[in-house]
Amino acid sequence: MRSGAELDVTVEWVDARERLPADGMPVAAAATGRYPTHPDDEESGRDFWLVMPMRFAARYVDEDGVEHRDCFIDSDRVIRLPYGRHCAEPVTHWAALPTLPGTSVHSVVGDGVRSALRNVLG
Repeated sequence: MRSGAELDVTVEWVDARERLPADGMPVAAAATGRYPTHPDDEESGRDFWLVMPMRFAARYVDEDGVEHRDCFIDSDRVIRLPYGRHCAEPVTHWAALPTLPGTSVHSVVGDGVRSALRNVLG
């Protein structure tokens, strides 16, 4: 790893019952639930609490046209609600994701990607 890219991060977890992220904010979300029961899977039927990257939306319309308010959406477009609201896998806590190494942003798309990578990777 090239020196110069500061990769140390302090995580501040926020209780989703007390405060929600800004609309569109990418977050690390701690979700809890229970794995479905599958006879061939040793994790099946067990409770879980795990961290996943998600995006917060103040308003989100899913593929079926259903509108959701104040929800967390993962990369598979699974919608999770803050703990305390009816949801199979509610989000208990969230934390702001760190910015990309050597930048002050969470994402770079298009023409800027190669130059951003060159700046960090050399």
